[in-house]
Amino acid sequence: MNRRILLIDDDRMQYRLTQAHFKTFQSGRYTLEWAETYEEGMRQLLSGRYDACLLDYQLGEKNGLQLIRDAVAQGCHTPIVFLTAETADRVDIEAMNAGALDYLVKGEITPRMIERSLRYALKLGETLEALRRLATRDELTGLLNRREFERVLNEEEERARRFQHPLGLVMVDIDHFKSVNDTHGHAVGDEVLREVARRVAGEVRSVDRAMRYGGEELALVLVQSDSAAAEDVARRVCAAVRREPVRVSGGRALRVTVSAGFAAFPHDAGSGPQLLNAADKALYAAKAQGRDRAVAFGEVEAGR
Repeated sequence: MNRRILLIDDDRMQYRLTQAHFKTFQSGRYTLEWAETYEEGMRQLLSGRYDACLLDYQLGEKNGLQLIRDAVAQGCHTPIVFLTAETADRVDIEAMNAGALDYLVKGEITPRMIERSLRYALKLGETLEALRRLATRDELTGLLNRREFERVLNEEEERARRFQHPLGLVMVDIDHFKSVNDTHGHAVGDEVLREVARRVAGEVRSVDRAMRYGGEELALVLVQSDSAAAEDVARRVCAAVRREPVRVSGGRALRVTVSAGFAAFPHDAGSGPQLLNAADKALYAAKAQGRDRAVAFGEVEAGR
């Protein structure tokens, strides 16, 4: 496997020296790319294209410690090895506290040392990512789990309030799912849930979040989306599930549909919990009206 490594350093000579070190590595294949400034380094690091990053302490007016903090705050999980000309313990501790996985002093670096440090950071990064996935992902569907739903909804509500943007929420429930389990068994029910989750997640943008709320219920948090945008997603989700049967083990094809309820902040609710309650009421109305449909919270309110 070819590993892509990003070096963020404002010294061209350090880049050439690091290139020379890479050419003498004893194991593994690595490609080194370079960013010369704080801004360019941040942009490339947040792109997610790199397996690890070598980061210099001094970056003009800003420093690498601040870059680590800013990158981590924006969700960066790329393993970072911190490079500095200083030998003070405080820099070592600050780098690790900020999120670096290892620390090297420039004047002491050898090819073997930097290769070992990269191997360590990559392995530890993979372990941490696996732990993050276990903590945030639903094991059956691969979607974000209930705990992440609550965190994301709170985070996006704060962002929507700050920037005065709308926030959409769609709640989705598989119709007659209990009968699938009762008739075909829970293993087939799991297959159906996985495939429905895949189809539902395929209808949202990369900036949106698809989550398993619980049981056979899914939730879609739609950033910068008003009621009209939420309605479009809700209707597309219903159509995507309805479009063709779900094929399960034994060659069987099961007709599956979903119901969806949607609402938007701040038009339908003044907070995240209120938004969830509104979308849930709309979902209940969709099921009461015959299932396999999307219903707006506004329709529920108008029908009172």
